Amino acid sequence: MTDQFLALGASAAIILVILSGFLFFLAALISMLRSPLTGGMVLVWIIFAFCAPFLGPVLWFLIGRRNARSYPAHH
Repeated sequence: MTDQFLALGASAAIILVILSGFLFFLAALISMLRSPLTGGMVLVWIIFAFCAPFLGPVLWFLIGRRNARSYPAHH
């Protein structure tokens, strides 16, 4: 019985990690699309995020988003 609870807990933890990663990726994509960057730079970031699904969003939030704030808003 304890093994079943342990397996259930491990499964729930794995699902939570996968769901969190997906939501983090989705939040990064939304942030990229709403940024004031030009279309070309947004496309580069989106392609990078899809090529490196964990590293791309992390770098976006650490570097790209901060740099995007210095760009003038597009009309």
